[in-house]
Amino acid sequence: MGCNAMATRFEIALWGAPESYLRGAAQEALDEIEAIEGRLSIFLPTSDLYEVNARAHLHPVRVDLRVFELLQRAKALSEETDGAFDPTIAPLLRAWGFLGGTGAMASEQDILKAKGMCGMDKVVLDETKHTVMFSLPEMMLDLGAIGKGYAIECAAEILRELRIPNALIHGGTSSIHAIGVQPDGEPWRVAIQDPIDSEKKIGVIGLADASLSVSAGHGKSFETEEGSFGHVLDPRSGRPVQGALLAAVVSPGATDGDALSTALLVRGDEFFDTLLLRDGTGGMVLLKENGGGIRRRCEGMELSPL
Repeated sequence: MGCNAMATRFEIALWGAPESYLRGAAQEALDEIEAIEGRLSIFLPTSDLYEVNARAHLHPVRVDLRVFELLQRAKALSEETDGAFDPTIAPLLRAWGFLGGTGAMASEQDILKAKGMCGMDKVVLDETKHTVMFSLPEMMLDLGAIGKGYAIECAAEILRELRIPNALIHGGTSSIHAIGVQPDGEPWRVAIQDPIDSEKKIGVIGLADASLSVSAGHGKSFETEEGSFGHVLDPRSGRPVQGALLAAVVSPGATDGDALSTALLVRGDEFFDTLLLRDGTGGMVLLKENGGGIRRRCEGMELSPL
């Protein structure tokens, strides 16, 4: 079963109970994913984040408790990754034409201006009132980098509450969570697509009660005489990531995994020291080398051949 939300396709496979019960459980989980999109979308006028982006530079904006807690979590993840994951990156995405578009070259002036409007240190979260306020006008929050992971995590919670023993949930194949195992008793097998050749896979990850998050710039990009520019931006430079082709993170939860895979793509090798401090967490990154080759580094997770 599946649904379309957050500009992608979510699907659920599950087993271990009567079919009618499984269908009802899957529908409840999918309904939750659609409800979360309604709260987190920056394009829907009825969403919490739409209201925040429209009003928070003028006065504190009260949001749903779950949205507020997610913003607190996002702020902590931004600090943990030294800003490589940045929920305020929307002004930079807009400067590069990726906010609702397919991308275009940004001028130095636009990059500098947009960088000045980014940073979670400029977002004031009031824990007593559950309000959000921006320190500067023209700031924007965009939780797209963790929205799919969060929706999948919430859907998985519902399935566990309904005592579904085994399930696999994915959003666009880049955010995935596994509950239990496959019918043959083996971990769920998830293939990772080659970032250069979409017809190929670079290997398979086995998942059981764990999440896999994959970040890459090839999903949305544009070409110029200067090269290819993807939609994953480095908040520190204000430019598209150039050093890494793909990053994957295995972790206990999909929300954190999405943020960490983004940070691994942005920071590359240097982020492993931080990543591996987390229990049950490992990663892989494909890095472009100066001679045109590709180097793979894999730590704390096992990538098997197809």
